[in-house]
Amino acid sequence: MYQDKIVLCASSRYEHKYYLNEDFSGLPERVKKELQIMCVLYTEEIGGILTLQFTDNGELEFETVAKEDDFLYDEIGSVLKIKQLRAEKRELLESLEMYYKVFFLGEEGPEE
Repeated sequence: MYQDKIVLCASSRYEHKYYLNEDFSGLPERVKKELQIMCVLYTEEIGGILTLQFTDNGELEFETVAKEDDFLYDEIGSVLKIKQLRAEKRELLESLEMYYKVFFLGEEGPEE
């Protein structure tokens, strides 16, 4: 179905904007709000642009980009903040990966 990485959401400190891919509009409002808060707080604290995207095998990646002349971007803080978010939001991130694998890649969900 999908060949390249698929963007889930992104936040930009430069444009003060948040984007949620409309393909994921079916997510619960609570999840969409939590993603927005997480991404916007990240870019306000660290700077640059944060993108959460799925790889072709369904893993959720954090990608950060900063303008070359952005001397306020905290590169070291970025690595630490992503590590913190992965730990604190582990359950949310794993659930999103499962959602993507089931609804976008057509994989079987876990049996209960």
